[in-house]
Amino acid sequence: MTKEAIRDLISQMTLEEKAGMCSGADFWHLKGVERLGIPSVMVCDGPHGLRKQDDAADHLGINESIKAVCFPAGCALASSFDKELAKKMGETIGGECQAEDISTILGPAVNIKRSPLCGRNFEYYSEDPYAASEMAAAFIQGVQSRNVGTSLKHFLANNQEKRRMTNSSDVDERTLREIYMAAFEGAVKNGKPWTVMNSYNRINGKYVGETREYLTDVLRDEWGFDGYVVSDWGAVNDRVPALEAGMDLEMPSSGGQNDALIVQAVKNGSLSESVVDQACERILGIIFRYTENRDEKAVFDKEKDHDTAAGIEEECIVLLKNENSVLPLKKDAKVAFIGKYAEAPRYQGGGSSHINSWKVESALEAVKAYEKEFPASVVYAKGFDDAADQTDEALEAEAVQCARDADAAVIFAGLPDSFESEGYDRSHLDMPQCQNRLIEKICEVQANVIVVLHNGSPVAMPWLDKVSAVVEAYLGGQAVGRAVVRVLFGVVNPSGRLSETFPKRLEDTPCYLTYGKGKDHAEYREGVFVGYRYYTAKEMDVLFPFGYGLSYTDFSYSGLSVDRTDLTDTEELQVSVDVENTGDRYGKEVIQLYVAPQGCETPRPVRELKGFEKISLEPGEKKTVTFTLDERAFAHWDTEIHGWSAKSGSYLIQICKNAQDVLLETAVHVKNTKRPKVKYTANTCMGELFADPKAQQILGQMMGNNEQAKEMQEASQGDAISPEMLAAMMQDMPLRQLVSFVPGMTREALDQILHALNA
Repeated sequence: MTKEAIRDLISQMTLEEKAGMCSGADFWHLKGVERLGIPSVMVCDGPHGLRKQDDAADHLGINESIKAVCFPAGCALASSFDKELAKKMGETIGGECQAEDISTILGPAVNIKRSPLCGRNFEYYSEDPYAASEMAAAFIQGVQSRNVGTSLKHFLANNQEKRRMTNSSDVDERTLREIYMAAFEGAVKNGKPWTVMNSYNRINGKYVGETREYLTDVLRDEWGFDGYVVSDWGAVNDRVPALEAGMDLEMPSSGGQNDALIVQAVKNGSLSESVVDQACERILGIIFRYTENRDEKAVFDKEKDHDTAAGIEEECIVLLKNENSVLPLKKDAKVAFIGKYAEAPRYQGGGSSHINSWKVESALEAVKAYEKEFPASVVYAKGFDDAADQTDEALEAEAVQCARDADAAVIFAGLPDSFESEGYDRSHLDMPQCQNRLIEKICEVQANVIVVLHNGSPVAMPWLDKVSAVVEAYLGGQAVGRAVVRVLFGVVNPSGRLSETFPKRLEDTPCYLTYGKGKDHAEYREGVFVGYRYYTAKEMDVLFPFGYGLSYTDFSYSGLSVDRTDLTDTEELQVSVDVENTGDRYGKEVIQLYVAPQGCETPRPVRELKGFEKISLEPGEKKTVTFTLDERAFAHWDTEIHGWSAKSGSYLIQICKNAQDVLLETAVHVKNTKRPKVKYTANTCMGELFADPKAQQILGQMMGNNEQAKEMQEASQGDAISPEMLAAMMQDMPLRQLVSFVPGMTREALDQILHALNA
């Protein structure tokens, strides 16, 4: 429906009907207006599968939803570093939405993993805003290619579960822009989601849902978002100011109470009716975008989508350790599968994204189903029951004996539901102690111990040096068992890479001193140094760095080249690198490009991810991967101009194995052409002038003609004042002090210098 037709519909609506369109009909449905042919449509949770509820609806997954397919959670999908894979998952879920008549799914969730303690990290993508935005944009494109909307969430700076509905994220402008907004910015600009969901929290004391700067000035005017903003469920604090700020739709229904406030505000003149009309136009635009492209023939093929979920998880699994190439397992080996998650895997998180899976495929089931492919002799021992985190000595003894008699022991461990969930944050990084103890015990009797982890966020690994291999499966969806088995036995070569850092200790994390502290305020004192930005700046040893992951084959890199070594901030840079599979089996590699600013006065990370591509290579095959970098790859947020600025200077283009391992690098020089010309004053320090070639030339000419200045320089060659001391003093000396320290320098002469500098 055209904008003109929608506006005509709105002109026929009563004020009460228009106010009513700005809130839900119930928990999951938007209102319709039958007399005008406006349909009611349904939305549902869906970052990694449909949680469609009809009766007794709730937001936290307490009541049962329809049988659906659970795909890998955000923590796993992001670790694939595969944008095409994310798009494929989106396409599949979008098709399911059409079959179930769902107009919009509530996802993806791209909040930054500020701390590994956040209870909802399993749903989020990354600690890095570029990685999060690229993966989210691809997922959005996939869903919306099926003419179903997405709701990018939770906008903005929602990084903890503690008091998330009232807490204030106290964060400075630069950090907000570079880290927390950037994850949403790329997803909005490149993915173009139909809707955006604003978060519960406040930022610097003011509710996001009532802040025009975020919902209108930035989201719409700056980034070009053209859909509607919907509240997180129950996130409305004051309806009329929220509507004015840009929160178009309130969910769920307020039972008409907030609709009445909107009507009252219009009637008493405190709210312009045009604001209500605009919100209705945005909401109706999305409603008709879906209903006019409804696919009545769409079918929810659960078996097919289960297979798709398995294939996606295979690309997400990260091989963290593989000592002596214990993996892949020999297909005829005697293997002990140990741990309850081998039989009943933990494959998704708790809360609003919880899927009522129609089928769950465990590793034990997968091995049996692939007996012809895997003729290995597999025995099983439960090993632990972590419901109460207490060691069951009988289960432990059985598991130890099982491991002793095998060629290799695979322990399926991780975090139980009670350790991480929406609604509360973790208090530590530990796995249940009964699991840690079991792993230690098995290492005493078995040399080949492989640990498979089912978790939504990093865990401590006190046993890491004792085990032979670690496989990070994350929360891999309902087909995780099949994917894990195929990786363990080498049918699939693991190609996932960590989209977050695994620290050695909680105390090492960037926000350790402030995270979870305070009653109503979360202080983001670490600034832009989040995740690997902090660890690399501190040269800190971690358990596993961002971008880390092993393979069953080897890759070599060569031929790093750039199409120019000098460029302005208005030009693009083409970067190419050759990657070859030097091993003996097919595999996939994630090529990671980072940019490292050199000699920058502004505190900046050592390096930042600015490009990644996943490629497949046969043994001996070589491919050239090309990246295009624009100004944003070199820029930081400049609080003086309230904009992005790529400072003039040298930058290293680095091809890395992960955030800490640089493989190849080359330098380029960027010249800034956009920043407003600096106006020099008497309080400008000499160091700033020395950094400006033109200013340095002018100052040198004018100072060079001052005989007293020459005499002063010659006098400085004595013992009292060394050249180094004089240079350091001059660096931070304001221009006005030349009058005091340079004989013969007058105020009039200083004014002449300033005039020449600013001409």
